[in-house]
Amino acid sequence: MAKEKVTLTLDPAQLEELRRISGARSLSATVDSAVAAYLARWRHLRAVDDWLAELERDHGPVPAETLEWAAQAIDRWDAARSSPRRSRRAG
Repeated sequence: MAKEKVTLTLDPAQLEELRRISGARSLSATVDSAVAAYLARWRHLRAVDDWLAELERDHGPVPAETLEWAAQAIDRWDAARSSPRRSRRAG
């Protein structure tokens, strides 16, 4: 696949960490992979937003209690994902 050369300005501490964790892998390949993951996440979030808008058009507004329940469920899931115990297993 063709690539395009760009110039980036990055936070020095983040760049140092990125270089450390990417090891021998090229910095360009590491950044390209990170951008791909970021874009995939945004495409997914956009698809969820579109789906929720379609549900709301077809079935009316989502009750506030349901939104609150969903927000709490996501917070619990996110906390479990970022717990120190899980991070040690992944590393």
